[in-house]
Amino acid sequence: MNKKKIINDPVYGFISIPTELVFDLIEHPYFQRLRYIKQLGMTHLVYPGALHTRFHHALGAMHLMKMTIETLRAKDHEITTEEEEAVTIAILLHDIGHGPFSHALEHTIVKGVSHEDISILLMNKLNEEFGGQLTTAISIFKGTYHKKFLHELVSSQLDMDRLDYLNRDSFFTGVSEGVVSYDRIIKMLNVRNDHIVIEEKGIYSVEKFIIARRLMYWQVYLHKTVIAAEQLLVKILERARQLVLNGEKLFATPSLGHFLSRTLTREEFIKDGHLEIFTHLDDTDILSAVKVWASSNDFVLAMLCNNFVHRKLFQVEITNKPADGKVVEELGKKAMAKYGITADKIGYFVFTDSIKNNAYRAGNGNIGVLMKDGSVNDIATASDYSNLEALTKTVKKHILCYSKELGFSD
Repeated sequence: MNKKKIINDPVYGFISIPTELVFDLIEHPYFQRLRYIKQLGMTHLVYPGALHTRFHHALGAMHLMKMTIETLRAKDHEITTEEEEAVTIAILLHDIGHGPFSHALEHTIVKGVSHEDISILLMNKLNEEFGGQLTTAISIFKGTYHKKFLHELVSSQLDMDRLDYLNRDSFFTGVSEGVVSYDRIIKMLNVRNDHIVIEEKGIYSVEKFIIARRLMYWQVYLHKTVIAAEQLLVKILERARQLVLNGEKLFATPSLGHFLSRTLTREEFIKDGHLEIFTHLDDTDILSAVKVWASSNDFVLAMLCNNFVHRKLFQVEITNKPADGKVVEELGKKAMAKYGITADKIGYFVFTDSIKNNAYRAGNGNIGVLMKDGSVNDIATASDYSNLEALTKTVKKHILCYSKELGFSD
């Protein structure tokens, strides 16, 4: 069988599959599942083009990794053929543990277990299946391989994951502020003291990259309508789980039903075959359930699901300070009166939360700039762009969500 395939990608053009092992991993059901998990969760309800998948993104990140390895080798950094294949596999599988609707439902279906945890568990299973051929890839992914810079290409503040998702998400949403000069950044990458650095002449491209990340967070990832849709989906799953745990029978695919009827700890999830069941979950499990639950006898679940199906999303107010307790209390009373619900159900229609945006973390796996004199400085201090240091601060906002029928809308 010919395993030297090429894939036509809308962002980069033709992407080649480099080795037979990589081809076999792409063909594996664990990886093919990513075709049915949207990269941006509910963002398509704001930006209709945002229907690309984790599958697209993983292949794109793999393509950028190939470009990066070629660049570093041209600068006389030794990367063996085995290491090249391993770091390629590490970036290809970095998101393999994502559940349905990606970040929107993380910790909702399986509490206390991150997608990174599940990615490592699945890599270990694949390693067994492929006779230990992923051992080096796993050590690179976990940061235990002796060449630390290879891990930084997979996971850091200037990795192939971020370079691809900013560019790809910008392409599919049509938000041009997210476009980054990925090809120039890659050409400017180098290694110094076993760490990835950017050469001084690439400093402006990295400034643009950090600013683009900040803008994409506020304009796309943390857009208030996206938050409204994701919070609605979380509330739907919370209500369904509550009903099932109380003994009610709800329609669900076998995989979804398995997790709705259990509250698993991290340790329990790792044992007893839960991981294999998780690999059968994708966006379609959730969507099919929501459509059926819209006809549920439970008022709360039916209303939430109908609102989801017909895009009647929560009103979301984003502020610098926590919502006024009196306002939240008043909205709660309105919800009880309007829907005839008891106080224990108010939280499905009125609730608060918080969101954070941190474009760049200085000193935490920082982006080093290789200066012309051979020294390495943090981008935040090397840059002459005065606003860049301000972007190192974590911005925390408070959100108030409530059904639009309850008023108080601005």
